[in-house]
Amino acid sequence: MTTFVDRVELHVAAGNGGHGCASVHREKFKPLGGPDGGTGGRGGDVILVVDQSVTTLLEYHHSPHRKATNGKPGEGGNRSGKDGQDLVLPVPDGTVILDKKGNVLADLVGQGTTYVAADGGRGGLGNAALASARRKAPGFALLGEPGRSGDIVLELKTVADVALVGYPSAGKSSLISVLSAAKPKIADYPFTTLVPNLGVVTAGSTVYTIADVPGLIPGASQGRGLGLEFLRHVERCSVLVHILDTATLESDRDPISDLDMIEEELKQYGGLEDRPRIAVLNKIDIPDGLDLAEMIRPELEARGLSVYEVSAVARTGLKELSFALAEIIAAQRAAKPVEEATRVVIRPKAVDDSGFTVTLEEDGLYRVRGEKPERWVRQTDFNIDEAVGYLADRLSRLGVESELMKAGARAGDGVAIGPEDDAVVFDWEPTVLAGAEMLGRRGEDHRLETPRPAAIRRKDRDAERDDADKEYDEFKPF
Repeated sequence: MTTFVDRVELHVAAGNGGHGCASVHREKFKPLGGPDGGTGGRGGDVILVVDQSVTTLLEYHHSPHRKATNGKPGEGGNRSGKDGQDLVLPVPDGTVILDKKGNVLADLVGQGTTYVAADGGRGGLGNAALASARRKAPGFALLGEPGRSGDIVLELKTVADVALVGYPSAGKSSLISVLSAAKPKIADYPFTTLVPNLGVVTAGSTVYTIADVPGLIPGASQGRGLGLEFLRHVERCSVLVHILDTATLESDRDPISDLDMIEEELKQYGGLEDRPRIAVLNKIDIPDGLDLAEMIRPELEARGLSVYEVSAVARTGLKELSFALAEIIAAQRAAKPVEEATRVVIRPKAVDDSGFTVTLEEDGLYRVRGEKPERWVRQTDFNIDEAVGYLADRLSRLGVESELMKAGARAGDGVAIGPEDDAVVFDWEPTVLAGAEMLGRRGEDHRLETPRPAAIRRKDRDAERDDADKEYDEFKPF
């Protein structure tokens, strides 16, 4: 049995960028032919796209975790890694994307409308791309950036011109079935309709869509019954049509009280005060229903409502109703301003905009925030001294050290680069000398007082080799 789902929480994760490759070209008689490490591939994006053949969010209700593929790492021989494949998720027309706090991120209306929910990470540069006149053979490469991830909420709001609202079993499903080609489930018990039904109506030269919204009951705006779950489906409609049951068998109900109750729930929900209303007195094929319709018609007209008497069973009064709705919708469409093409606005950065900020926090920690510093830190392999020295050079050229000095930082003060939950913290030591001229062997940097484990292992191996050579020289036969 197909289930209708119009609100889901989705966890999306973009693909990670592939790591760059640190490689040196080697061939016979050319042991050091220069760096030839390729760049890593970009991670795939997570993209939401409107597909009108999709009518529910059920698929994401069952599988709420979605992840794009990662980029491949670079290889030697200047071979770049393959980009990750984008993950395209089809959603129904009228889907609203919100964050966890309820803020609207995007409103997807129209076939093919797209929204990038998570950006894939950049691929790390290989050592061939990092080579320069001074740094001729870098012994490191940049790491790939992790893809963005997070939780988003998808809400479906039906895109329709007309919304039929009313009590359960008022005849909304029957009416939409005779006005359009829609085939909703119809029965004589409450809450037969569990999903919004959509139909297309043609009246003269006007074609419009009509939605049958599940029945509302008192307290719907506070979550009682099915009303709150589906009230969002009337938000996009241009006209609200009250379907009033003139032949109800419940002694405590009548069309006027039903209308007042529905209007109160719409008022509590909010945002629908400006929509034009039409009152439809349904089931006049029943004698008592016709008599009641004639009695209450003057009162409804006194409230400023256009009143139409119809019978979905006998199919009377339907033509007048459909053409009246078409007239209202055509007038509203004509009154809408013509949509202009979206302007491309270019906002260049100021000349003195460094792209980062330095702030002193209450605990005495200096925090550096900015797109470039944070990205550079994420792409640095801190196990390689030369990579750390390269990061120091980049930060120095960007002006981070100058700003730290202006902010009052001194040698030994704590500096954090990045957000609080994912920052790199280190003790700041102002550098006087910077650049590739400070490099030692490949992968090392003389500016670092405390060598990294990789450098220590290399030095230990060199020391063992020197001791072995010395021992051989002392005891070698003459």
